Amino acid sequence: MLSFIVDKEKTLKGLLKGARMFLNLLPSFIVVLSLVAVVLTLLPKEVLIQLMGEQSGFLGFAIAAVFGSVTLIPGFVAYPLSAVLIKNGVSYPIIAVFITTLMMVGVVTLPLESKYFGWKPAILRNFFSLIAALLIGTLMAVLWGYL
Repeated sequence: MLSFIVDKEKTLKGLLKGARMFLNLLPSFIVVLSLVAVVLTLLPKEVLIQLMGEQSGFLGFAIAAVFGSVTLIPGFVAYPLSAVLIKNGVSYPIIAVFITTLMMVGVVTLPLESKYFGWKPAILRNFFSLIAALLIGTLMAVLWGYL
């Protein structure tokens, strides 16, 4: 409101730019949430809890790391997706591994990264990022009392 009072033209320009950005991101957001809805409908909750719940152990970490490493979605889509998974029984440490690998590990983007930095730095960066994600998940498990 204050912005509109100070500079009406810039405020309208900013709102228009924000609306365009939102509309550009909306399709990917809808696709991801639709896929999650389909998976959650087809996958019984008990199986999801067994695979990625509190007692899933390293298997849950591995599943989350694989999905996070190969998924290309922006962070603001990952957070509501993670909230849906938590409501369906996925544990916080597993979500931590998923989000951390999603943000830091890029298996799909590795060829592009290697083009700019070379294969060795790209592979090492992704490897150490994966290790960091697993450590973060482990620390979360300790803090949540799962270990």
